[in-house]
Amino acid sequence: MSDSMEASKKQQPGLLEWLSHSQGHLVLHLLSVLLLAGLLVAVLVQGFKGPSSSGYETIHKQLLQLKGEMESICRPCPWEWTFFRGKCYFFSKSQRNWNDSITACQEVEAQLVIIESDEEQTFLSVISKEKGPAWLGLSDLREEGSWQWVDDSLLADSFSKYWYQGEPNNMGNEDCAEISSTGWNDNTCSLEKFWICKKAASPCSR
Repeated sequence: MSDSMEASKKQQPGLLEWLSHSQGHLVLHLLSVLLLAGLLVAVLVQGFKGPSSSGYETIHKQLLQLKGEMESICRPCPWEWTFFRGKCYFFSKSQRNWNDSITACQEVEAQLVIIESDEEQTFLSVISKEKGPAWLGLSDLREEGSWQWVDDSLLADSFSKYWYQGEPNNMGNEDCAEISSTGWNDNTCSLEKFWICKKAASPCSR
């Protein structure tokens, strides 16, 4: 069996896990919509009966009950974040330069993404195919040719295989790394691009 086939088998569990959790989030959204629809029907029925203090009290109790049910739904990541292998990922809908992308992640108690495994690289490349190129938390701003993540750790040699062929080439003072569906590229840090934030998942994040 070739190395590529073995790598594909190793990557499949991670992608299946991500797809499973994505379906889970969809179910939670549908459940929320159904609960709100049910409450709306209850309000309309009560309204047709005419205003009364007991009717308003019933609606108020239903609202409190719905709020409790919504808060009891346990999810590992905030809404609009994606869960993968114990981490939460946010894929921006707007674009910023590299430094501002770091700030944007810090504002939501996260970090511009650091890739720690081949499975994570595969997961992010699949997302990037849909979203487009995005900033990684990787640069050689401190020392040309010495690539470091935003947590000051050095880029491991085992990840060098993810650079495009001939990259990084520092053409035009390119010191920040971006990811796309086909690999990594060094680019000018002042350019505005999408970005990816990452933070640890929690048992019941709201």
